[in-house]
Amino acid sequence: MEPVIEVRGLTARAGTAVLLDAVDLTVAGGEVTALVGPSGSGKTTAALALLGEAAPGVRLSGTVRVVGIPVVDADGPAGAARDVRGRIVSYMPQHPAHALNPARRIGSVLTELARLHGLRGTVGRSAAADHAAEALRTAGLPDDIATRRRFPHQFSGGQRQRVALAQVLAGSPRVLVLDEPSTGLDTVARMRLAGQLTRLAADGFAVLLLSHDHDLVRAVAARTVLLDRGRVSAAGRTSDVLPAAPRPVSRTPPAPVTPASETVLDARGLTAWLRPGRQGEILHEVTVRVPEAGCTAVVGPSGSGKTVLARCLAGLHERHRGPVMFRGEPLPVLRHRTVRQIRGVQYVWQEVRNSFDERRTVLEQVARTAVRLRGLSAPQAERRARQVWERLGLTAEHATRHAGALSGGELQRAALARALLAEPDVLICDEITTALDTVSTELVTAELTRLREESATAVLWIGHDLALVEQLADDLVVLHAGSVVDSGDSRTVLTSPRSETTRLLLRSRHLGSVPALPSEPAPTDVQ
Repeated sequence: MEPVIEVRGLTARAGTAVLLDAVDLTVAGGEVTALVGPSGSGKTTAALALLGEAAPGVRLSGTVRVVGIPVVDADGPAGAARDVRGRIVSYMPQHPAHALNPARRIGSVLTELARLHGLRGTVGRSAAADHAAEALRTAGLPDDIATRRRFPHQFSGGQRQRVALAQVLAGSPRVLVLDEPSTGLDTVARMRLAGQLTRLAADGFAVLLLSHDHDLVRAVAARTVLLDRGRVSAAGRTSDVLPAAPRPVSRTPPAPVTPASETVLDARGLTAWLRPGRQGEILHEVTVRVPEAGCTAVVGPSGSGKTVLARCLAGLHERHRGPVMFRGEPLPVLRHRTVRQIRGVQYVWQEVRNSFDERRTVLEQVARTAVRLRGLSAPQAERRARQVWERLGLTAEHATRHAGALSGGELQRAALARALLAEPDVLICDEITTALDTVSTELVTAELTRLREESATAVLWIGHDLALVEQLADDLVVLHAGSVVDSGDSRTVLTSPRSETTRLLLRSRHLGSVPALPSEPAPTDVQ
């Protein structure tokens, strides 16, 4: 196919650091090209360069041409880049919170984008609304009025990912640059995403897929470029660049860490709602227990209420009823918790970039937790922070950076380090490995296992990766539409599921080795 994007010798520098080193890349129409590599390898920097953009302090050189239009040249971003953004190349960031306007309903934003970019002319609002509805359908969401009237916060993380994809599609670009689009998706939605990407390529779109999800890349990408520390280390057909996926086999999960009997965190009959007057109920009589040194996992489709459950336990979602107990005592909402309770229950969520202050280094903010919650001096806290920092695979160079200079995966590990500095009794982990490559994920799980064995830390693990659930969890709770549909010992639930939800999640886990699922609209239970 004719290249739509041609990149030659693309170099990016931030101070003395080289983020990209003479990268060559082509993206053709009618197919998916994947850009893969570990966290911090430069994938997002390369993707932004296709729009003639870069993070503050980053200098670009080399050449980037989009349908023949110069976007980057030897002097950096070219003036013509403004004519490319949105109309020809559209970019979806890794975390949809950075792309969605929290103060506007999604329907009005999609309609505006359709009139500005997609329809390219003076058209009636009805035609633009129809175009917006089509973008929602293509992204795998219902196109009804109720969905279009919702605000971004009223969707789950996985659903927001699809809303962000709809925004990208509303402009009718020729090139889609998708940064980790499977982040926050359950196994069923992930398989449907693979079908959507395949159909978009068949419709003539040029798709550049940035992903740690090698199964997704194998399923959809014709060609793959592998980045390592800013350099292209391999490029070619995907089957040549990435090793073949192992065939799925039935196996008995490894023996988990044996937990102590004392319950650290306990919620009984928890019901939660979104609006005053108990309107928009989203959790229905949910019970979950996390024992000392144990790991309880919560899984379920996007929109099933997992994050609301985590926020209730962390004290951030106040509209709920049903007791939440910490070591046998009632646990109030966060603003009424004591320092001991705040330290004892730490929450690490999925989209962490906005939780870091750009005016201070990330390591300084990580160390601050030990100063405020454990009373350590600043030097003591920094020494302790560096120890945890290094165990999670972050380097001394990362310690001097601000949040804007770190990748999503690096910030995710920094957020985990920040919570660990409190030395909590229970750690709530909400999709904390979705932005991580395999090596970084192994470092995170090794640290959690060490904490359970040495410090008896309890873990509530929320995730879609059933392989990690098998590895980590003693007990498993499966949610669907806010209700518990399966629960018990993780081995029993995964080998003898009682609910159709659990069976569907298990059937969809091996992308590329089972038939694709139909691309029906995803449920839009609000979060």
